[in-house]
Amino acid sequence: DPKRDYPLGTRRPDLVSTPGGIPLDGVTLEALAEGRIGAGEIRATPATLQLQADVARAAGRAPLAATLERAAELAAVADDVLLAVYTALRPRRATASELQAWAERLEGHGAGKTAAFVREAAVAYAERGLLADA
Repeated sequence: DPKRDYPLGTRRPDLVSTPGGIPLDGVTLEALAEGRIGAGEIRATPATLQLQADVARAAGRAPLAATLERAAELAAVADDVLLAVYTALRPRRATASELQAWAERLEGHGAGKTAAFVREAAVAYAERGLLADA
């Protein structure tokens, strides 16, 4: 039950692990300093982000749930791709066709909800004159 499980780290730490499968109680500053875990293990997994989205939705916080679901999709996407999408989404940085291409690329990464968000942004930018000149 998402409402009962919140906060996950306290009430259901068994559901939270790192990308490499290290349980939550193994993620400490000491373990990081001693090299027992790497910086890549200090990331939320898609599963944990989806659980957090479920908690948000159960609490009636649909916009937060949608954001966390997009984050879950993007958790496995390479950082350089994320930065490029972020840059393209800044006003006047991309044309409508470039944003469409990013949406298609995101779908290729299994990020359909985020692709839809990028398409929505392209429409909003066009309406407000915030697209780059073609």
